[in-house]
Amino acid sequence: MLLRVDNLTKIYGRGARANDDLSLQVGEGEVLGLLGHNGAGKTTLLNQVAGLARPTSGTIVLDGRDPVADPAYARRVCALQLQAQAPLTGVTPRQAIDMLGRIRGGRRQRVRERTGQLLAALDITEWADTPGEKLSGGVRRLTAFCMAVVEPGRLVMLDEPTNDVDPVRRRLIWQQVRQLAADGCAVVVVTHNVTEAERSVDRVVVLDHGRVATTGTPVELRRRASGDLRLELTLTPGVAAPEPPSWATRTTVRGQHMVISVASAGAPQAIAWAQHLHASESVAQFVLNPISLEEIYVGLTGTSEEDHDAALAA
Repeated sequence: MLLRVDNLTKIYGRGARANDDLSLQVGEGEVLGLLGHNGAGKTTLLNQVAGLARPTSGTIVLDGRDPVADPAYARRVCALQLQAQAPLTGVTPRQAIDMLGRIRGGRRQRVRERTGQLLAALDITEWADTPGEKLSGGVRRLTAFCMAVVEPGRLVMLDEPTNDVDPVRRRLIWQQVRQLAADGCAVVVVTHNVTEAERSVDRVVVLDHGRVATTGTPVELRRRASGDLRLELTLTPGVAAPEPPSWATRTTVRGQHMVISVASAGAPQAIAWAQHLHASESVAQFVLNPISLEEIYVGLTGTSEEDHDAALAA
């Protein structure tokens, strides 16, 4: 494993634990999604791996060495995109990306070529020579991503890389994340966008109050759920919700929407039951889908993507 974290604890101030006996690992060519509510300890973990903060206890091994004892080594091996926007006042995206690539030891011609490739891949070439203070938040975030990966090192850590980015370019970012892994980098992505992560990561670690709540591939996490299918019914206006069937593992009703968790083996039963309700006009429509990673995440932490977005807007 390129990165191994064992029993990591970070205590701030009067005993506040940002990380609490946390252990995880990530290998070359792997994309690890790091999920968790605000304050779950995700950013603190990245800062310790990158040599920017010292753990209270526990160990970090990065490519066989201790980044806490040798933070200069950590900065050479790690590329880190911070959650905060990169300072771009007085420089253009092209200049900022090129400068970071050279600072990280890239050869002039190689960095120049790589800068152009990234600007094109993320579809921001038209802003490449625009002063940073005139850029939108989304273009600034995309520029910060390019700055982190222009000369990536062996471990790339991205803290909320798609924040403020439009849906089309979010997909382009995830394509570049997958390309980094294909090139042999280990990639750790902190994100609140569980839906995006589900499509793009190899493995997930969910943090809750500084601890690992669960880890595994998206497929493994679905298999562990009490019902790995989700039957969604839109109730006919004015008709009461039907009694949940005995095979339902979990049922929720919100307004005109009823959601039932179903084990895979119960799929034929669920469809037959829903079809009967539809034929009797008790429900207007229904759909049976696999349970999403976001639902599993909410079940573990009690925080949904919508909750996070609402908190940011408040």
